[in-house]
Amino acid sequence: MIHNLYKIVILSLSFLLWNCGDKNKPTTDTESVKKEMMDGRIQITQAQFEKSNMILGSLEEKSFPKIITVNGMIDVPPENRAVVNASMGGYIKTTPLLTGNKVRKGQVLVTIENPKFVDLQQEYMEVHEQLTYLKAEYERQKTMTEENITSEKSYLKAESDHKIAVARHTGLGKQLRMLNISPSNVEQGTISSVATIYAPISGSITKVNVNKGTYVSPATSILEIIDNEHIHLELSVFEKDIMKVKKGQKIEFKIPEASADRFKAEVHLVGTAIEENRTIKVHGHLENESGNNFLTGMFVEANIVTDSDTAKALPNEAIVVVDEISYILVLDKKEGDTYYFNKQEVSIKNSHGGYTKIVNLDARKETNKILTKGAFNILGE
Repeated sequence: MIHNLYKIVILSLSFLLWNCGDKNKPTTDTESVKKEMMDGRIQITQAQFEKSNMILGSLEEKSFPKIITVNGMIDVPPENRAVVNASMGGYIKTTPLLTGNKVRKGQVLVTIENPKFVDLQQEYMEVHEQLTYLKAEYERQKTMTEENITSEKSYLKAESDHKIAVARHTGLGKQLRMLNISPSNVEQGTISSVATIYAPISGSITKVNVNKGTYVSPATSILEIIDNEHIHLELSVFEKDIMKVKKGQKIEFKIPEASADRFKAEVHLVGTAIEENRTIKVHGHLENESGNNFLTGMFVEANIVTDSDTAKALPNEAIVVVDEISYILVLDKKEGDTYYFNKQEVSIKNSHGGYTKIVNLDARKETNKILTKGAFNILGE
């Protein structure tokens, strides 16, 4: 009996001691977690550092431009744009070209037919033939007047008739040349009912407004030609910004509907008149016109660089945004093969050329080493 009682006491003590030990165990785990949270540093091994191609750097002095953001379009000078019209009305006889065709200056564009062209040539021929007789009569009357054989009235009439004929002859000849009909051919008896229209400039046809058989008047736009050999930017700058814009300033622009690439230009002319929408035209010359397939009328978004300043900056990839807060990783120390980083919240401003301006980093930490490549692999996860 006593032996059994002894066993019960021993078992009770063992159970009590086991319970006490179990209660102490969570306390030890909690203290370990608290210690880890109080440290707060991010540990990276040398192997991880090298495998992720991480790079350490520091703040750098970088130049950041002051810009004006504007919109505009690709355009050409007025002399590189031509609207083709007929000098006299008529019916389109041939129109072999389509939109997009390239033409050379002097190339045949269309031909126009009209019976009035024949009447014009006949009138020219009649005046041309009369001119020979009237000139001879004028010279005869002049000689007779000098010798007092005839009256001055006859001489004046002959002179007047001759001058009128010369004027008509010259005017009709000009009209024929406007129709691209050769007066010399008409003088030789060649008469045509067709007039030819030639390309006034070299370029590409952008509009064709007629078909074969269409009647056109002098006010009708038959087709349009644009020469894209020399293009420029036509930008609209708001009145509040125009005083900052000067000739020679750099322009960076892109064509959002066609490409993500950025291109360069330079301010060439600043307008002196305010448009109805309170903007002023700014004319920019492109650095590389022929290297890109720009088309007239393309919409552009541009930045005009009006000034610049220097500031402390980091590469863009050194900054990781988490929940709209920007962070960088600052090296605390390196022990053996382990890097210890502190996560630092920073305020940033504009970015340019792959660098972002940092505005609030503690001056004491400006010389610290910062993870400039690979931060996203750590903080972005």
